[in-house]
Amino acid sequence: MQMKFTKMQGLGNDYVYVNCLKEKVESPSEMARRVSDRHFGVGSDGLILICPSECADFEMKMYNADGSRGEMCGNGIRCVGKYVYDYGLTDQTEISVETLGGIKHLSLTVEEGKVALVKVDMGSPIFVPEQIPVKVEGDHAVNVPISVDGDEYRMTCVSMGNPHAVVYLDDIQNMEIEKIGPKFEHHPCFPNRVNTEFARVLDRETVEMRVWERGSGETLACGTGACAVAVASMVNGLTEDCVTVQLLGGNLKIEWDREKNVVYMTGPATVVFDGELYE
Repeated sequence: MQMKFTKMQGLGNDYVYVNCLKEKVESPSEMARRVSDRHFGVGSDGLILICPSECADFEMKMYNADGSRGEMCGNGIRCVGKYVYDYGLTDQTEISVETLGGIKHLSLTVEEGKVALVKVDMGSPIFVPEQIPVKVEGDHAVNVPISVDGDEYRMTCVSMGNPHAVVYLDDIQNMEIEKIGPKFEHHPCFPNRVNTEFARVLDRETVEMRVWERGSGETLACGTGACAVAVASMVNGLTEDCVTVQLLGGNLKIEWDREKNVVYMTGPATVVFDGELYE
């Protein structure tokens, strides 16, 4: 087997991308596990397939490093936008992408013939517990208690096409995320597991975060997670409705238009290298 691929990253959140308009991937889950291995594979947080769509310009199929299918990936979809333009699959700067988390609309900023920034319409945040899903009482999972490994936390849960739990801590730099992250991910109150963001508000327009992504562990950045942190901070009255979210891999600008109930994410996307896989 011979298959061309492109490794791309958004703020260090890296994936292997395959143009499935030309290539065919027989077993995406197995391929995701293979290419994600940083010792024996390409090395990535997962696999993203760029496919034709019947309801949008393209479809993004995203797989985590453990082979599980993910609904959405904010950093990943920005890279999809850059890929389809830079590699000549479209000449449009306004495109739509089908995902398991719904159809997302992208605005591409082009500089010298290449995409430099991508603004993504991430849709509406969901706080209804059954729709996230999270097993908590009440109509909204905002600032609700959770007991993890004997400790009590307050979390705000939101779906941005995939489930997130945002937890505020005084010190996220020195926390043992490798220990606490899996405890949240596999907590029984999350039927589909969860992505957990550990956040600290720096001021009314700036929040810093670390993220434990289900199926991948800690990553340098998570686009949907940054949106979840921003919106959680806004609904808890901690920030304004436009914030800079500082991730380990860099910064994202997140805006929430409450009138339209739409979240916008703006950030970079970068090609790392092109390559070929051989069986």
